[in-house]
Amino acid sequence: MIVESINILISAMLMGGIYALIAVGLSLQYGVARVFNISHGEFIMLGAFITWSLYTIFNINPLLSLVISGPLIFLAGFVLHKTLYRSIYVSSGGSTAVFEGNSMLASFGLLFIIQNLAIMLWGADIKGYSFLAYTLDLGGFVFPANRIVALFFAIAISVAFYLFLGRTRLGKAIRAAAQDAAAAELMGVNIKQVLALCFGFGTLMAGLAGVLLSMSFPINPLMGLDYTLIAIIVVVLGGLGSIPGSFVGGFILGLIGSIVSAIEPGLVMVAFYLIFMILLLVKPAGILGR
Repeated sequence: MIVESINILISAMLMGGIYALIAVGLSLQYGVARVFNISHGEFIMLGAFITWSLYTIFNINPLLSLVISGPLIFLAGFVLHKTLYRSIYVSSGGSTAVFEGNSMLASFGLLFIIQNLAIMLWGADIKGYSFLAYTLDLGGFVFPANRIVALFFAIAISVAFYLFLGRTRLGKAIRAAAQDAAAAELMGVNIKQVLALCFGFGTLMAGLAGVLLSMSFPINPLMGLDYTLIAIIVVVLGGLGSIPGSFVGGFILGLIGSIVSAIEPGLVMVAFYLIFMILLLVKPAGILGR
């Protein structure tokens, strides 16, 4: 019983750390850049497949892929906002409400474009690779080494990004833009640049989560939408636009998912949707939402 409980806890921390990375990215994109990015999960898929390609073709360590695929996906997100979403904002006449609707529709199109390009490039089959495929004995408890390593990096990346937001000048500018973009601009913040960076950071978090997921789980080009839905649930759970809430919500959802998976794996997404609906009825602002 104790061993099973510890296994559930470790699994919860692993998935919670990855869910937190995913949700922080979406929270930045919507809470700051005002883009409700339905294609968010596709960048997770891209991070996973770039890692798979680097490992299977060039034998590059998946951990090294964090510093290869991460910057590439960040650049893709940054350029996307500078071109596509900035153009949509201009065509929306500066109206935030119109921009949010139009950008969400555009992200639906982006989802199918990225998804179909991935199928053309990598095929539709499920793929995976063997990395750190052995177990670790930690105080009498045995765990897969790749999941322990993924957990460590998920937590490290989450903490590093949280410190970045709280202690750097750019991080403070991002938080200021999230609270009041107009006031931040009056204080000298380059809002256009900050919004593009936020969208890029969002895709970066998704890409890094994809790298870590590929180390422990099979991947396929259609995996993105499920993770987008999970990110939405975590963001609502933690509070819309709340970065700390995304961290808290990610780990809570990871714990719930691990407990349900231990009972009946097929009910995990059902449990997530039930939590989502209950939250909308009882506490739509989320745990740390305003």
